[in-house]
Amino acid sequence: MDAAVVPVDDGKRKWLYPALRKGKLYQWRSAISYVYLVFFFAGPFLRIGGQPFLLLNAIERKFVILGQVFWPEDIFLFVIATLIFVVFVVLFTMAFGRVFCGWICPQTIFMEMVFRKVEIWIEGDANKRRKLDAGEWTKEKIWKKVSKHLIFILLSFLIANTFLAYVTGSENLLKIITEPVSAHVVGFISIWIFTVAFYLVYSQVRELVCTVICPYGRLQGVLIDKDTVVVAYNDVRGEPRGKLKRDLEQSQKGDCVDCDLCVVVCPTGIDIRNGTQLECINCTACIDACNHVMEKINKPLNLIGYYSENMIVNNQKASFTWKMGGYSTIMVLLIGILSYFIFSRSDIDMTVMRSGGMLYQEQPGNYISNIYNAEIINKSNENKTIIIKATDPAIKIKYIQAPGAIEKGSSVKVVFFVMVPANTIHSPKTTIKLQLMSAGKVLETESTSFIGPINN
Repeated sequence: MDAAVVPVDDGKRKWLYPALRKGKLYQWRSAISYVYLVFFFAGPFLRIGGQPFLLLNAIERKFVILGQVFWPEDIFLFVIATLIFVVFVVLFTMAFGRVFCGWICPQTIFMEMVFRKVEIWIEGDANKRRKLDAGEWTKEKIWKKVSKHLIFILLSFLIANTFLAYVTGSENLLKIITEPVSAHVVGFISIWIFTVAFYLVYSQVRELVCTVICPYGRLQGVLIDKDTVVVAYNDVRGEPRGKLKRDLEQSQKGDCVDCDLCVVVCPTGIDIRNGTQLECINCTACIDACNHVMEKINKPLNLIGYYSENMIVNNQKASFTWKMGGYSTIMVLLIGILSYFIFSRSDIDMTVMRSGGMLYQEQPGNYISNIYNAEIINKSNENKTIIIKATDPAIKIKYIQAPGAIEKGSSVKVVFFVMVPANTIHSPKTTIKLQLMSAGKVLETESTSFIGPINN
């Protein structure tokens, strides 16, 4: 029988050798992983409307999500999106525990579906890997270890490059790769820092990321309850456990034959039969292993399966609790607010302020003027030539500093006079409307106050 861990309690780390059992759930996880890996490596090179599929360039303060460009001025959208993400994590964990970790988390996908498969391909199954590590340094062991770690480094290098492409953009990554190192020292160093980090995570740290480092597992202790559906052992059906026998004694035992296969395949080294544990990442490896045994002994499947405590103890069906309903309502409201702001956001933003401490001025031609400062931000994907125009044709605009052409993703400051015919001013403060125009189209309209003398 494969062993998952050497049972020696000497205070040192126990290196895990999880066995591989390919069941139906493993096949589903593999399919999801392949789709994820394709999108991960292709993502930086995909374009929507000329923009990257996903770009998180904190250095240039440019963020692109699904082809939509977001600038620092849109920070409130990220605040709302972060709130939605937090609520979603809370709701998802309350309903399904840590299933995200076992099915979608990049750490699990790369560890179990990429690096672990390379390790099995080179070193063999769990027993062979454990014996290889415990054995002397022979030529075979050296060849296998060197080969494995060289492939690990190459994979880490590929992941690091792809990760950097999401940060700097695929164009900048290609420059770092094709141009001299001296021209991109920071980028070159960054690639190798990430390469070393990924290599250490997947060759040495491994399951400790899930069991010790990641804080998400700790959330389970405060978020899950008796209605949370998690990977669990049905102890009502399985206990008392015991080896399979063909006599009366067997009829007095539960369905668990105490084969320990659920422990052998666990990538975090736990025994799911001890109950819900923080280390469980809901990867379902134990479900596949147990179902394989149940099939052989002609017992019902899913002795280990997706259950809540109430489903096991009280034989209830999975339920949608009032807490889930409350969090769902909050999440729907936040998504609605975020959607409104995203679809109503303008490609051009203008902030107009009348110069403080300045009185009105009398201008030739019987005009009264105020001086204004404005900042115009171009959040679109193309350069734009901007002019400012009043909605009232009798009002004139006289630039001190004109906006002119504004490059995509940049901003300009504008200083200008607004000149209003004196005979149209009937109060000390008048509201006027200014339009931002480009190529004859109105991009945005802003209202501001105008101060002038009272004409009876």
